[in-house]
Amino acid sequence: MENILAIVGRPNVGKSTLFNRLVEERKAIMDNESGITRDRHYGTAHWNGEIFTVVDTGGYVENSKDIFEQAIKNQVKIALEEANAIVWMVNVKEGITPLDREFLVILRKITKPVFLVINKVDSHQDYLKVHEFHALGISSLYSLSAINGSGTGDLLDHIVTAFPKKTITEAAAVLPKIAILGRPNVGKSSLLNVLLKQERNIVTPISGTTRDTIDTVYNQFGKKFILTDTAGIRKKAKVKEAIEFYAVLRSIKALQKSDVCMIILDATQGLEAQDMQILKLAHRYQKGVVILVNKWDLISKDHMTMPHYIKTLQEKIAPWQHIPVIFTSMLTKQRVYQAIDQALVVYQNRKQSISTARLNKVMLEVIERYPPPAYKGKHIKIKYVTQLPTHTPIFAFFCNLPQYVRLPYQRYLENQMRKHFSFEGVPLKLFFRKK
Repeated sequence: MENILAIVGRPNVGKSTLFNRLVEERKAIMDNESGITRDRHYGTAHWNGEIFTVVDTGGYVENSKDIFEQAIKNQVKIALEEANAIVWMVNVKEGITPLDREFLVILRKITKPVFLVINKVDSHQDYLKVHEFHALGISSLYSLSAINGSGTGDLLDHIVTAFPKKTITEAAAVLPKIAILGRPNVGKSSLLNVLLKQERNIVTPISGTTRDTIDTVYNQFGKKFILTDTAGIRKKAKVKEAIEFYAVLRSIKALQKSDVCMIILDATQGLEAQDMQILKLAHRYQKGVVILVNKWDLISKDHMTMPHYIKTLQEKIAPWQHIPVIFTSMLTKQRVYQAIDQALVVYQNRKQSISTARLNKVMLEVIERYPPPAYKGKHIKIKYVTQLPTHTPIFAFFCNLPQYVRLPYQRYLENQMRKHFSFEGVPLKLFFRKK
C-alpha cells in the first residue's frame, strides 16, 4: 500500500504551492467544495521510485471568530491520524506565530515523522531567520522556497526514507483484495453484511469521527478473497466537513492496497463528484473497477430504464466505458453475488499475461488494416508489440517514430486491445518506443 503525506500549517504559509510542486499539477485531484471547507486537495507524487499520496489540508473558515477551532483543527486531526508522515509548514517572513504554537501542541501528541518546513526562504537574510524555528523543538527542520522549488529535493529524500516499509502477509499477497468504496449511506456496510450473512457492527468510531478500515477474509461457495470495507462513519452535527474529508482519505487508503475497487452508487442520486474523483484515482493507480448501482429496487422502471441509465453513466465517466456496471439491491440481495463474480473476473483480467506471439498476431493485423496516420509527412511503422513484466497490464509498441503516434490512434489501439482481449474493468497503459 502506498503511503500518505499530509501537509499541515496555518493559512498562507504556502501549503498549496508545495502541494502543486510535489504532484506536478496546477489543480487538485479532488474538486473544491463551497461552504465551510475550502480546497481539500489530493494528488500523487513520485520520488526515487516511491509513489505516495499528498494531502493538502486546505484553508480556513471565512468570517469566523475562531478560525483554528472551527476548521483547521478538524482537518489537521484527521490528516495526522491517516498520514504516514507530516510536513508542517511555517513562514520565515512572519516568524513563529501563536497559531504555529497551537499546531505544536497537537504535533507533540503524535509519534509519526514530522518534517518542519520553513517556507519562503528566498534570500540570505531569510536564511538567517531560519534558526529561530529551532525553538519549536522539531529536529527534522528544512528551509525551502515552494514557489521556485529550491530545497524540495532534500526534503523529499528524507520523507521517502521515513515512510514505513511495506509488509505483505502471505495470505494478503495471494488472495484478491477488493475494496468497497462509496459515499455515506449508499449501501457499503449492507453489502458486507449480505456477503457475510450476519449483522456486524462495522461502524466503529474512534475519537468521535474516525476508525480503521476492516479487512475481512471471505471464504464461501469456492471463492476466497479479502474485502476491505470503508463504510460506517457516524455522522455528528457540526462535523460534516470533517466526515467528508475523512471519508476521502479512507477511500484513498483502501484503494491503494486493493486489486479491484467496487464503487457503490445510490441509484436515486447517480454519479457525484466524489465518486468521479475515486474513479480517477483508481485509474491513476491502475486498479480494476466495478460500479454497483445500489437501491435499484427504489427506481420506477421499464425495459428501457437500465440501458438508459448505463448510457448516461458511461457518458459521465468517459473515456472509461470499459467499466462493468451491476444494478443491485442490498435489501432484496438482487445481483449481489453477480457483483462479486464480476469483481473476481476483473481481478483475473488485471493479472493476465498475454503471450508475445498471440499479441503480435492480433495487433499487427489490426495495425495493418488501419495503420497510424502520417504526421508531418512522416510514415509511422509499428513493428512489434509486447506486454511488460509488471503487476498491471502495460504494453510496449515498438515503432520507427514513437513521438508521432497521436492520442486518437493510441485510443484506437487501446479499444482494439479491449475488443480482442479480456480487459473489462481494467486500466491499460500503452507505451511507444523506438525500434
